[in-house]
Amino acid sequence: MYRRLRDLREDCDKTQREIAQIIGMSQTGYSQYELGKNDIPTSILKKLALFYNTSIDYILELTDEKKPYPRRTDKNNLD
Repeated sequence: MYRRLRDLREDCDKTQREIAQIIGMSQTGYSQYELGKNDIPTSILKKLALFYNTSIDYILELTDEKKPYPRRTDKNNLD
């Protein structure tokens, strides 16, 4: 899973600092996720999946299908 996070970030040509800013945390905290030192909270997984336009299942390596399921359109789904 942690390798996949790094691959997604690198595919977007983003630094850890840029992703950390996008999801509202420190670069050091984010790097702990990529290194596998800290578990990733559901709220962060959701933000990452939305940013990368993929599914949490893909990030967690439960599927190799990068394209996400169709998303709900209500705004409450984004919090």
